[in-house]
Amino acid sequence: MKILVINCGSSSIKYQLIDQGSGMTIVKDSVERVAELEGGHAQALRSILGGLAAHEISAVGHRVVHGGEKFSDSVLIDSSVLAAIEACVPLAPLHNPANLAGIRAAREMLPGLAQVAVFDTAFHARMPRRARAYAIDRELAEKGSIRRYGFHGTSHAMVAQRAADFLQQPLKELRLISCHLGNGASACAIEYGHSVDTSMGMTPLEGLVMGTRSGDLDPGVVLKLCRELGVDATDELLNRKSGLAGLSGLGNDLRDIESAAAQGHEGARAAINLFAHRAKKYIGAYAAVMGGIDAVIFTGGIGQNSVSMRQRILQHLDFLGLRVDDDLNRDARVSEELPVVDISTRTARVRALVVATNEELQIARETERIVAKSVRPSEPSPIPIAISARHCHLDRATMDQLFGVGSELEVYKEISQPGQFASKQKVNLIGPRDRIDEVRVLGPLRNKSQFEISRTDEYKLGVDAPIRGSGQVEGSAPITVEGPKGTVHMVEGLICARRHIHMHPDDAKNFAVKDGDEVEVGIKGGPRDLTFGDVLVRVSDKYVLEMHIDTDEANAAELSRGAAGDLVYVAPAGDVQAALRAPIGK
Repeated sequence: MKILVINCGSSSIKYQLIDQGSGMTIVKDSVERVAELEGGHAQALRSILGGLAAHEISAVGHRVVHGGEKFSDSVLIDSSVLAAIEACVPLAPLHNPANLAGIRAAREMLPGLAQVAVFDTAFHARMPRRARAYAIDRELAEKGSIRRYGFHGTSHAMVAQRAADFLQQPLKELRLISCHLGNGASACAIEYGHSVDTSMGMTPLEGLVMGTRSGDLDPGVVLKLCRELGVDATDELLNRKSGLAGLSGLGNDLRDIESAAAQGHEGARAAINLFAHRAKKYIGAYAAVMGGIDAVIFTGGIGQNSVSMRQRILQHLDFLGLRVDDDLNRDARVSEELPVVDISTRTARVRALVVATNEELQIARETERIVAKSVRPSEPSPIPIAISARHCHLDRATMDQLFGVGSELEVYKEISQPGQFASKQKVNLIGPRDRIDEVRVLGPLRNKSQFEISRTDEYKLGVDAPIRGSGQVEGSAPITVEGPKGTVHMVEGLICARRHIHMHPDDAKNFAVKDGDEVEVGIKGGPRDLTFGDVLVRVSDKYVLEMHIDTDEANAAELSRGAAGDLVYVAPAGDVQAALRAPIGK
């Protein structure tokens, strides 16, 4: 299948025609000075499509810079999506209008094809509140949609998956820091496949030093500049005359700056040092946010090509387990044929990887996925939803310490999943701030102890428990547990359980999903319609069909016992071609 990827800017249109089956680029080109054409974007697209007339295009994927709060995923374009993208124009006045112009022109000329919007912000849309909020008046922030959105999402998502493939580990088991370094630059903390923090904020101006953007600034500096220069001049300074260009006075090409620095140019040296320092600082911060890392990724024009900048950034990070092999770093060359190169020493605990990004290929993949998701065979039955209160699972050693050596769990009542039960035994959880008594122990015993609480419980206890899948307790929160025969100080094991669906293999086949998939579940017809995203699918022949959420999530949806939800279906690969041929309403 051939997918046309369009990246429409205010003055140019970049495009690629990609064979999604092989991942090969068939055509790659651009049209410059679009604003000077008599017909603008529409005329430019007519020229592009004329040149592609010999190819059968299956679908169109559009890069859209800002999706605001509405879009947490790529989406099939219709009139309501267009209106929502237009509503985000104040958040990205230089980008979204051009994106819209390209979408409208493409829909007019290709009315029978599925067209998909892929947002730079979508990968970061579910960052935790602590990472996305600014510390300003909450009502003012909500009214003005003032929050951290993040960008470069398609690049961070792609290189994270490529790194996981290279490391031969599931992405959902890795903690990664992705450094997209180029004229635009951002860092992203990727914990178990999800963005949990990123350096760019409400706009692409925040964060790392960039080609012409300043990155992080004291807001007082901005206020001072606005008073002295005016708002427009300050905007021009911070976005187009700062960063590497402003520091060096030599422009924004790092190759020129590095050459000048070697000749003793002080401005060039200052630019290089500040660029590396800021990136190093974010790597350290994100390692702390995630409680450790498995790999650091370098991508983008600078990240993939500057040997000396990678070396500067990684220097003195041995304490994190990062050690660079200078020869491997010097010789690293990545391409579509060799997309990942490891520049770490053999004994390094944390890998340093150079990874080729390909945002256009990622947009093509997203386009295929979204179109496929729109194809629905007969609807599977609704999924029963169980509301899970706080509880815990114990291993043999912890059971002995809390209830006595050789003690056994006593069945209080059976629960929905076969072989599992609520026991008569209860424990008390003691945190730095408060305690929660009589937390039920579920049986049978497991090979790891695990204590599951809600966000509300977190604040009562005064702890910071990460959201984790069952069994993922490494690096989780500590907790003190009290039983009738003793007290145990757990160094890890306290989590907020990730929402998930238990499925028997027959259910998984019916829903066309597999173990480890992430889906969305829609709740309709109750007091409040709501869609739960990032729901983990867990498949075993020991399970019966049931979705588990905690009490906070149930309250948010105003759910009661007996509630059910519908899976947002992902079509099997065989249905994709049919979807691509199907007309999509405007």
